[in-house]
Amino acid sequence: MEYLTAEDKERLQQELAGFIAKRKAITQRIADARELGDLSENAEYHAAREDQGMNEARIRQIEHRLSTAVVAETGSIPENVVFVGMTIKLRDTKSGEEELCRLVGETSGRFDMDYLEVTPNSPMGMALMKAKVGETVRVDSRRGEKSYEIVQIVDS
Repeated sequence: MEYLTAEDKERLQQELAGFIAKRKAITQRIADARELGDLSENAEYHAAREDQGMNEARIRQIEHRLSTAVVAETGSIPENVVFVGMTIKLRDTKSGEEELCRLVGETSGRFDMDYLEVTPNSPMGMALMKAKVGETVRVDSRRGEKSYEIVQIVDS
């Protein structure tokens, strides 16, 4: 099961609308390329058809995700329990360093934020999901095992 925040869902819906809007332009490119003649050696036609296939595949993928995903409602989560949409302050139990993580349904791909985005399916996300403030979680990652104490839920 995939969890999404309300922001993730909105972002996916906007992305879907963009791909649907591209349909008309791609269809027009295919029609224009057909008018040029022989389709077997028509690079513009084949490129437009390939773009159409990739666009339609992305539309189907987003529609499937939206139809099967669960939007996380943090209002019904017990207090001090980590869930999707929350930003958490963690303390590395060995080094004592603190960092902020946000449990998100889908990463934004941005690296200019004050926190690290973590998905529920990642090793860190699986360890954090439904843990409580004050607990120590163990994360098995490619770089080895690490332990973090959940210091506080910063926002939800």
